[in-house]
Amino acid sequence: MVREYNHDVFAVDDSGTQSLPTGGRCGLVIEQLIERISRKEFSRFLRFSGGETPELPRAQRGRNLLLYLHVPFCESLCPYCSFHRVVFEESLCRRYFDAMRKEMRIYGNLGYDFSGLYVGGGTPTVMMDELAATLALAKELFSISEISVETNPNHLTDGNLLKLKGLGIQRLSIGVQSFDDTLLAAMGRFTKYGSGGDIFSRLVEIRNEFDTVNADMIFNLPLQSEESLARDLDRIIGSGIGQVTWYPLMVSDATRSDVEHAFGAARGAREKKFYSLIAERLAAHFRFSSAWCFSRRESMVDEYIVSHDEYAGLGSGAIGYLGGVCYANTFSIEEYIERLGRGEIPLMASRTFSRRERARYDFVMKLFGMELDLDALRDRYGGEILPLLWKDIGAFTMAGGLHYEGGKLFLTDRGRYYWVIIMREFFTAVNNFRDYCRTMTKECACHG
Repeated sequence: MVREYNHDVFAVDDSGTQSLPTGGRCGLVIEQLIERISRKEFSRFLRFSGGETPELPRAQRGRNLLLYLHVPFCESLCPYCSFHRVVFEESLCRRYFDAMRKEMRIYGNLGYDFSGLYVGGGTPTVMMDELAATLALAKELFSISEISVETNPNHLTDGNLLKLKGLGIQRLSIGVQSFDDTLLAAMGRFTKYGSGGDIFSRLVEIRNEFDTVNADMIFNLPLQSEESLARDLDRIIGSGIGQVTWYPLMVSDATRSDVEHAFGAARGAREKKFYSLIAERLAAHFRFSSAWCFSRRESMVDEYIVSHDEYAGLGSGAIGYLGGVCYANTFSIEEYIERLGRGEIPLMASRTFSRRERARYDFVMKLFGMELDLDALRDRYGGEILPLLWKDIGAFTMAGGLHYEGGKLFLTDRGRYYWVIIMREFFTAVNNFRDYCRTMTKECACHG
């Protein structure tokens, strides 16, 4: 049987999907192939040429844009984390927030507007007065209707929660990672943030303080057992919180030795088994907001790249994607502050995607959010999309990863794990790009 969608044709069987045999060894080969191709493609996507002058594209009204603010300060640094972050120092942090507010004004003067705001890090709540001033300016300059902020368990004080609620934050995302005290100690988090029992109790206390309370968790840590993961699942389900994001361990080239020193060598073979356990246990209590985010109701997610077509990245080391241009700010915090003091946009690199690259980016990111509206994608690209995406759609449909219905593509159960692999490789490539930029920043400082 052949089902035709306008001029784009998808071959399907009576259940809606034509697929190749994907069980056993064949399934493993497909997953390894997806991993290898994703690693190669994302590495190429994030290879910025020195010949392209970094610049922002012209602002376009009517786009669903998100404003991402990066706060790189932490009280101490976790060994597995590859995000751009430094140890907190108050005077530098205050200068940094002041520079970020200057950067926001530049975007406002260029005509940009944003409906959503996501503040990540680092630890954005490391200085509450500076965060409050920054969010107040964002709401003054832009049409912000939803705000999500990351934090850590030691910042869940009554005073901080009162301030965060007063700032109009709808979603609070808390870095938990695990409730297992052995794992917390290996991560260097037990002393900083307390025992798993203490963190669990605090989550229960604050679960209704915001529209959405999210717990960030990690699976496939080398020291993690199936029993430990099952206990973490019991606590997440029992906590009553509205959302959990369960990331696979993602190790960049620069953090590999730190991770192995803390936990031992990563074991990729267990990833699928652990993910299957998570998906099976949580499906009875949550719905899939993305391949690895589970929500009790509609809400923002950590992967803002899913819910927003484009986003501006502000702050040192922030990465943005606007008008088909992917760009990165300087990773030198001092340079970031100095350039904004001169009224300059602090870009260090940019890359303009081709039309096909943009379509493939949308294909991957939207399906990570479980479905892709083909009509919306056709409107976005002004015509047929099959010439741009027929290989991608055909390959994943034949591999049993996609289901077509009513003008949309949906991830199948099998496809969800395919997208865990894809997005793990995407974020690993982003982390490797960050490592490269940090290295270049240090080299420039040495030769300056």
